[in-house]
Amino acid sequence: MTTLTKKKMGFENSGYYFIGVLLLVIMGFWPSYFAKFIDRTADFTLYFHFHAVTATLWLALLIVQPILIQKKKLQLHRLLGKTSYVLIPLIFLSVILLAHHTKSGITENLGLRLWVPFKDLFILGVAFFIAIRYRRVAPLHARGMIAAGLVLIEPALVRFMRNVFFPDGGPGYLVTIGLLYAVLIGLIIIERKQKQGRWIFPLILGLYLFVHSVLLFRIKIAPWEAFAQWFASLPLT
Repeated sequence: MTTLTKKKMGFENSGYYFIGVLLLVIMGFWPSYFAKFIDRTADFTLYFHFHAVTATLWLALLIVQPILIQKKKLQLHRLLGKTSYVLIPLIFLSVILLAHHTKSGITENLGLRLWVPFKDLFILGVAFFIAIRYRRVAPLHARGMIAAGLVLIEPALVRFMRNVFFPDGGPGYLVTIGLLYAVLIGLIIIERKQKQGRWIFPLILGLYLFVHSVLLFRIKIAPWEAFAQWFASLPLT
């Protein structure tokens, strides 16, 4: 996560907003993960811990990096940014291993079940590619990194909704994606007069509309169904 310009980056306060995302993650995963370490019922495999650690490190980076820009600590910003080249592949690996482990033995709706974690990797991959492709163009780089951070919202928010408001499932997922769309639409409105980078959030919204449509309408894509069967047969976990 680097920038070669001393021009102040847009969204320089985004690190503070990602502190809110961190709190959301803690609340969302509290009953199913964090609380179990307190009552000593935690029996998670290493795949869960691996994913939790990598996702937490990514969120920490999203918090720290904009603050470093704001504090004019550009050299440290560049140095820490280089860790993303290792961290993002590790996140991909953690999601792949966890998805394989948790879906092992499942045959019913396997394609749609695997679509859930892989759609997040898809959005993350596109956003991170934008951020790195335009790492020397601060407005685009910043927006790419923010988009890559927004991927963390859905998994945490849907669990929070179900834990607090919709314990029986209900419309929890619909409310979650509605709030996610509201965030993206809000960013699009704020960005509408910007000369650089205003295409990034509409692109991410469009990708989310696609991946969520597949889930909500239970669309079966033949190549993906074949991939899901092949993936599940691999001796990964």
